[in-house]
Amino acid sequence: MANCKPQKKVLLLCGDYMDNYEAMVPFQALQAYGMAVDAVCPGKKAGDYCRTTVGDSGAYHGYQTYTEKPGHNFSLNATFDEVDFSKYDALVIPGGRAPEYLAMNESVLNCARQFSDSGKLIAAICHGPLILAAAGLLKGRKCTAYHALGPVLIDAGAHWIEPKTMMDCVSDGNLITGVIYKAHPGYIQLVVKALGGKISGSDKRILFLCGDFMEDYEVSVPFQSLQALGCHVDAVCPKKEAGDFCPTAVHDFEGDQTYTEKPGHNFILTASYEGLDAWSYDALVVPGGRSPEYLALDETGIALVRKFMQSKKPVASICHGQQILAAAGVLKGRKCTAYPAVKLNVVLGGATWLEPDPIDRCYTDENLVTGAAWPGHPQFVSQLMALLGIRVSF
Repeated sequence: MANCKPQKKVLLLCGDYMDNYEAMVPFQALQAYGMAVDAVCPGKKAGDYCRTTVGDSGAYHGYQTYTEKPGHNFSLNATFDEVDFSKYDALVIPGGRAPEYLAMNESVLNCARQFSDSGKLIAAICHGPLILAAAGLLKGRKCTAYHALGPVLIDAGAHWIEPKTMMDCVSDGNLITGVIYKAHPGYIQLVVKALGGKISGSDKRILFLCGDFMEDYEVSVPFQSLQALGCHVDAVCPKKEAGDFCPTAVHDFEGDQTYTEKPGHNFILTASYEGLDAWSYDALVVPGGRSPEYLALDETGIALVRKFMQSKKPVASICHGQQILAAAGVLKGRKCTAYPAVKLNVVLGGATWLEPDPIDRCYTDENLVTGAAWPGHPQFVSQLMALLGIRVSF
């Protein structure tokens, strides 16, 4: 991670059908920055999982509210009944549907009250503030949330800040609130700074090479993690323009011989591919998923990868992304890992294969960072940060 020994310890309060982004992005981003993060759920123990939902804008379909689809199975790494709340520096509460029933759990409310009574940081996003309202912690406090929560939070005595955009966040003393996952860059940055973190070296421009049905986490987690550090991050896709979107795929490991796939979010691109000034960027990130299969046939994408590798600028590629690197002929004599099924591409591409054991292990070889799958994001992002000279210190 960014620091050898975690300087801060964060508790992530989970529940079944929490939003997948609102759980995984802060969970992995804060680890990448050098923090220890424990994910717990009442009634569950370490090694169990919580089901998540993919909440996305219904506007794409003409709906009046967001859509909800099945997401990943989020693995817990600590047991709720065994954790000592006093050992943590912050409590982070994802949104989704989980807060609706967690707000009726007295042990959850006592947890939130302990953090509040001790003056420790509490960060809640989307529907997460419902728990704080039920615990009686919002009286006179400024907060925001998903806009539909306005009436109940006002009734709870909160000083409601109506969100103007889905990226809005509010900070009031030891309380940080955000509207939805789109607010993560500002929301996570506020968490880092509230915990005394100082970010240096983040004046970087980073480019993501995207495609339809890239893996959901493998684009969103590094994208928002780097934005939260203050980097300028752009996402592009061949034959698409700024404002277009790429549908993503939710890949999970559920006991089958290979990963499962479910529909993910519609990921909005931030820049147009045509006329792109690639030289203005300091690093290239290549997500995995199914998109690399066909992006490996796109000559413009191949040329883009070659430019970055030949210039010795950092390139970070994960999962199936290495299919593009192999097709570009830039792996000869390099050491790298990938999703195990992509080993053939890597070896035939002339690289020395590095076994991803465990699956979250990532490697850096000169300017190249590679990982096997989204569980490796904390190492993946941290190693890219190191190449870019970005540091979070406490």
